Amino acid sequence: MHDYDEFGLFHENAAEYDLPFAAPPTVRREHVELPSGLGISALVWGEGDPELVLVHGGAQNAHTWDTVAMALGRPLVAIDLPGHGHSDHRPAHDYTPTSMAADLAVAIERLAPAAEAVVGMSLGGMTSICLAADHPHLVRRLGVVDVTPGTDHAKAEPIITFVDGPEVFESFQAMLDRTIEFNPGRSELSLRRGILHNAKPLPDGSWTWRYDRMRDWKVGGDAAPSFDDLWGKVDLVQVPITLWQGGKWSVIGDEDVAEWMRRRPDTVHVVVDGAGHSIQGDKPLEMAVLIEALMAR
Repeated sequence: MHDYDEFGLFHENAAEYDLPFAAPPTVRREHVELPSGLGISALVWGEGDPELVLVHGGAQNAHTWDTVAMALGRPLVAIDLPGHGHSDHRPAHDYTPTSMAADLAVAIERLAPAAEAVVGMSLGGMTSICLAADHPHLVRRLGVVDVTPGTDHAKAEPIITFVDGPEVFESFQAMLDRTIEFNPGRSELSLRRGILHNAKPLPDGSWTWRYDRMRDWKVGGDAAPSFDDLWGKVDLVQVPITLWQGGKWSVIGDEDVAEWMRRRPDTVHVVVDGAGHSIQGDKPLEMAVLIEALMAR
């Protein structure tokens, strides 16, 4: 009932957003071995040299960008962060932006060394900031989707509440029901598709998420990580930056925008009406237009 072909659902994306669909897009999965011996996985869209790198948020995977990628029609790479999607889990469950940026650098060197821009969302946005600061030769333009170093546990609590839910669900339907509860503005078809990309069945018929749970990100957890010490990374970025913020709901506070603009007054700050934290999921066609604007800077 839930046979899964990760490249067999693009017609649903096209139909939901009225995109042309004469044939499925050309997409392949690549795996890059890291110095640690672990692997990082990515989706490579198109046949030309990739012009763009897309990095998803925590508890997501590279397929969160599918509709955006189809709307853009550019050759690009969408990466699964370590511990997410088809990338290997880290034995120590260490998923800090700085450490993940080092892994991203290896993958981008291999798959998209001349990309014109890197766009990262949430945890992927913080990782992309660190990538631009620590590996500047790989980032020529930077897009950050709804996150700043000022994003903390309290601002992200609704997301953490969802991610910190059950590790195993008795059925696919139970997993879908909970996802619908936390995403009332999305179509059931899109949420079903998202779960198929982000979860897997177990031998007993139950279902679990693909991503490795971040042990410290728990509701009310005292050890929840903070990005506050990464403001200095923003100072080190030497390329054009666009910061996109959800207009309906965001993990960015007014004080965070003020601090960002104080440090980087050349940043283009855009509030996306009708979008929540996951702008690429709520407003994928608008997100594609915004990325085009970044790439034209």
